[in-house]
Amino acid sequence: MAKQVSQLLDILNRANPAKRVLAAHTTDRGLAEAPHYPLLALVGQVEMKLALVLNLINPLIGGVLLMGPRGTGKTTAVRGLIDLLPTVPRSTCPNGNGCEPEAVFAQGMDAICPACAEKLGRGEPITMPDPMRLIELPLNARLDDVIGGISARVALEQNRVHLEQGLLSQADQNVLYIDEVNLLDEPLVDAILDAAAQGQYTVRRGPLAATYRSRLVLIGTMNPEEGVLRPQIQDRFGLRVVVRGLTKEADRLAIYHRSQAYRSNSYALAIDWLEETRAAAQEIGEARERLPKVELPHKVERVGLRWIRDLKIDSHRTEMALFEAARAYAAASADSPDSRVLVSEQDLRAIAPLALRQRQSSFMHEYFVQHEVEERRIRRVMQAKGQ
Repeated sequence: MAKQVSQLLDILNRANPAKRVLAAHTTDRGLAEAPHYPLLALVGQVEMKLALVLNLINPLIGGVLLMGPRGTGKTTAVRGLIDLLPTVPRSTCPNGNGCEPEAVFAQGMDAICPACAEKLGRGEPITMPDPMRLIELPLNARLDDVIGGISARVALEQNRVHLEQGLLSQADQNVLYIDEVNLLDEPLVDAILDAAAQGQYTVRRGPLAATYRSRLVLIGTMNPEEGVLRPQIQDRFGLRVVVRGLTKEADRLAIYHRSQAYRSNSYALAIDWLEETRAAAQEIGEARERLPKVELPHKVERVGLRWIRDLKIDSHRTEMALFEAARAYAAASADSPDSRVLVSEQDLRAIAPLALRQRQSSFMHEYFVQHEVEERRIRRVMQAKGQ
């Protein structure tokens, strides 16, 4: 089926000037929190905006790592996602167990608490639509803060041991943002990446154990000048974007003027971009609904596998990131909400650099070459006739 560039992709590719920003009149809101800088108001950086939006459409991509020098808009872009976050079904379990209908389908009524089972029996829903949230990992977070641990407050006040949920559990079906991910302690990074990959994690403290869901969109930012990430950690992020400062004078001037407008009147800038932000948010929601109907033809799969083979990439996570990002891109590009959507080679090419970037390893290539040399030497010895 022929596809056209959707409104969402068109918005991401445009860099409209900020109109009437300083002149717009807004009501004085006192000390209310200022709105975040709109993602769509960022000048250029189309690849960064695309990678972030694709992960909102399809969390199976595996998140995104933004790498670049300071002052290039990485954190601003991530926080600008707030007004674009889609709605997800959120558990309304009164006991805080996170009961969901999927658990009943998979494991039966015993998988949910009695209160939710009673509601389902009456034909009442046990989830409600709720917007995703952006949760930021504090720079001083400890391992117990992230995965959960024994509550000191409950122990002191009630004289009993109680496991408290951690940040990963709170991030379930939300976006978890880690700034300066390359500076985090390794145990923290490992715990977060394992939980994100599995969609759940288990906390054990002595005889107590609890399993929590952690179905999240993971976004990390880093400045390579401050230290590199282990290859194992880099491979866990589905997409990677190298964010560089813009070079054209007109673009840099536009960045300055929009930043000045935001500092002068943040509400006016948000209002100026409100129409396009709402349109993009609606497109993201529609793309998420279309995603289950998006199929990957065998010939397109073969093209992607050929690229991976020719680049000598070993990690099988590459296929997941490449093909799921292509499905999200096709869902965003589709011109019909109800019809079946086929991923084209053009869709695959549009997102391939994001999924293939920095997955090659010269070290592993040389390691396997040396391994083959040793294997041939062993076979020669084994095949040689005795003297």
